[in-house]
Amino acid sequence: MEDKLRILEDLNMMYIRQIALSLQDSNIQKKIDHEIRMRDGACKLLAACSQREQALEASKSLLTCNTRIMAYMSELQRMKEAQVMSSDAGPTDDRLPCKGKVAISDLRIPLMWKDTEYFKNKGELHRCAVFCLLQVGAEIHDTDMVIVDRTLTDICFDNTIVFSEASPGFELRVELYSCCSEEDYSTGNTPRKLASKLSSSLGRSAGKKLRVAMDPGACSPISNGGGATLLLPLPTVVGPKYHLLAHTTLSLSHVQDSFRTHDLSISGNEECSHWVPLYGSVCCRLAAQPHCMTQQMMSGCLKVKQFGGDPQSWTNVYGVLKGTNLFCYHRQEDVEANIQPAFTISINKKTRIRASEKDLHNKAQSICISNHYGGEEVTHTLSADSREDTHRWMEAFWQQFYDMSQWKQCCDDLMKIELPSPRKPTLVTSKQGSLYHEMGKTATQIAQNTFYMIHQAQPINKKSQK
Repeated sequence: MEDKLRILEDLNMMYIRQIALSLQDSNIQKKIDHEIRMRDGACKLLAACSQREQALEASKSLLTCNTRIMAYMSELQRMKEAQVMSSDAGPTDDRLPCKGKVAISDLRIPLMWKDTEYFKNKGELHRCAVFCLLQVGAEIHDTDMVIVDRTLTDICFDNTIVFSEASPGFELRVELYSCCSEEDYSTGNTPRKLASKLSSSLGRSAGKKLRVAMDPGACSPISNGGGATLLLPLPTVVGPKYHLLAHTTLSLSHVQDSFRTHDLSISGNEECSHWVPLYGSVCCRLAAQPHCMTQQMMSGCLKVKQFGGDPQSWTNVYGVLKGTNLFCYHRQEDVEANIQPAFTISINKKTRIRASEKDLHNKAQSICISNHYGGEEVTHTLSADSREDTHRWMEAFWQQFYDMSQWKQCCDDLMKIELPSPRKPTLVTSKQGSLYHEMGKTATQIAQNTFYMIHQAQPINKKSQK
């Protein structure tokens, strides 16, 4: 990860912007710029932190921002390669499946403590801060941070993470990061402390110059400006470091509208300071909602001849293709008024649809929809106003069947996904009596408010549709 971050710092942002401009897609460039601002805010907050919990939260935000930046840059490169390949191969008529929502919730990671640690409560109390990063493509989310010690039997994340534009071939990578919360993170103030001690020995004039030289300014590496010469070189970021503890990858085959257990690949060992004794599995609920199950894929005026009726009797309806049904309303206004449809025709994986020949009463070609109910075949015949409309309906039906074949079990029934509630920033306070602490707390609060204001900035608009 450190090598990737060093490469990231050396990249020329002008080159990235040129790629975005060549793709005529400024949205991903805005996302990169947004995460860079977020990263700068996290660095400032980390430098001003005087409390361990605040430093852990700031370091978590910094890791999340860096991961998102790398993901966006990889996505930008992938888009550029796809553009070059498509220009060489020419246009294609391949059918593409619809996108969908994928949600993961109720994350539980069981722990396996030694008997002496958990039952007998012996040994040194070891605490770690842990959180999860979840990624689908270039979309990355993080969970809340949880402090883990031997009093816990499971690591529980109550967050509901929703990926809104997933494809049926998605790969959801779940990464568990850990950091020892007992380490000393005050090394960032060492140069200032050293300067204060030296200034009293060197005298007022020389000491003042030394403090100015050692104080990180706007062009110092700690503020990502670069170019400053420091008496004692400072690392770009000082503070707690998170390490990858375990990971797993989930796909469409793992989607089920219930709580399931999945295997974890564990990194590290007991000798690591960030080690947490994992059982080797993760429990969660993974649900998916394809757009074909939640959105209107086709709508328009139709004439329907119901099974068993008069061969010359047609009913005028307003049809809406959504999910596993073709809803037939008396009027278009009934859809907007949320009125129950006059009747419904099933459109599922077992439905058969074919185009019928023209008859004497209809100039346009008709569509026959056949379903089996209790061993009996029931057929409805649809007729549109024109041949073009009939073709559009047929194409919508074939696309619906293709989406169902790609999303598989997700199209059997509509899975429930609860939208996550807005997350609030974590504010940690503790009572201290010294004037020095109050001054440090004020500086920390200012940096934290600045970081929160950046985090609550206007959300980036989604990519405009072509």
